[in-house]
Amino acid sequence: MLVVVISLTVGVGLLARDLYLRPEAAPTTPLVSDSPTSVAPGAQPGSRAVEVTPDVFAHPQYQSVRQVLQGYFDSINDRDYPKWTSVVSRDRAKTKTSAEWKKDYQSTRDGSILVYRIEPGAPSTLRVLVAFTSVQDVEDAPVYLPEGCIRWRLVLPLRLESGSWRVDTTDGGTNPEHERC
Repeated sequence: MLVVVISLTVGVGLLARDLYLRPEAAPTTPLVSDSPTSVAPGAQPGSRAVEVTPDVFAHPQYQSVRQVLQGYFDSINDRDYPKWTSVVSRDRAKTKTSAEWKKDYQSTRDGSILVYRIEPGAPSTLRVLVAFTSVQDVEDAPVYLPEGCIRWRLVLPLRLESGSWRVDTTDGGTNPEHERC
């Protein structure tokens, strides 16, 4: 009799598990590319989606890094300062007030974003090599390159803070490469 009760209990448990098992979320298809996509001049800056190279896709921090960078670029494109402060380190957030940040990015649109490499840095940091295209009013462009469309290649430092990666302040030794589109 005890064997029947145990068998019945196990059977009901397995049936209940199958009935109540939540379907897994469909995995998102990663945007993997070997090089930036060519975008027609009138379509600049290109897609807002953060793409990665196959090398980055294979990195164990790929998903976290892609997610924080997507939030970073979305905050700029959407003019969303609170979102920006949620994806940057506390030190970086202190570098700009809301008014300064909004003025700096008032006409900026970023796209054609490609992460080439993720490398470890100092403890709890990563260095991310990223390229992207920025379109802005010429008067809002950097004074050293007053152009309406700029292609950037730079290393963004990430810091692990409160359990998640955040875009950190640059150390001053990072010189971004840039050229007009």
